[in-house]
Amino acid sequence: MGKKTNATDTSPSFPLNRERILAAAMQLADDHGIDALSMRKLAQQLGVKAMSLYNHVANKDDLIDGMVDIVASEIEVPDVAVDWKTAMRSRAISAHRVLLRHPWATMAIVSRANVGPAMLRYVDATLGCLVEAGFSFEMADHVWNAIDSHIYGFTLQKLNFPFEEAEYVEAAQQHVAMLPVDTYPYLNKLTHYVMDGRYNGIHDFEFGLELLLNSLDSFRKTSDSLV
Repeated sequence: MGKKTNATDTSPSFPLNRERILAAAMQLADDHGIDALSMRKLAQQLGVKAMSLYNHVANKDDLIDGMVDIVASEIEVPDVAVDWKTAMRSRAISAHRVLLRHPWATMAIVSRANVGPAMLRYVDATLGCLVEAGFSFEMADHVWNAIDSHIYGFTLQKLNFPFEEAEYVEAAQQHVAMLPVDTYPYLNKLTHYVMDGRYNGIHDFEFGLELLLNSLDSFRKTSDSLV
């Protein structure tokens, strides 16, 4: 019966390299959050000395940059051969799902310069999709940033919202007393809708995405020429 291996195996068959380090770092961040990530803890997880990590990563910033680029590689890249709305919709849904899988990644992406090859391919393909659809380069830059703001904002809200979706009715019941009808008539009515089951209160990522996509046609150029 063969020997069972794991992430900390340091036998010659499993040499320490950048790929193994990044994979272990992502697992640590996925399980415990980015604040739990340190070179010392990462070395412990890999079963090596902390100093050996520096043969493959320069420092923690380099480590996180590599992790972010792996996340970018998991997101669907828009296809210029597909209708631009379909491509950008698929891209956004894919990004939202990937970022929910890696709860630490959204803040890491928005708070640093991301210049890894996977991220650059992802952004270049996004710009290409929009430019080929008839948006100027300037407008394409505005469009993908607006869509990404929706993706990142919605993802962070979902990750940090104080209630699970199954708890919305109970939360409404607990908080309705804070919303007297004579002071907050519309919030009170909406809360009763949730309590009575007439509305589930669940925020809809694709609703906001459709609002964005369907508002953009007027910003496309009428000619096929590129700026």
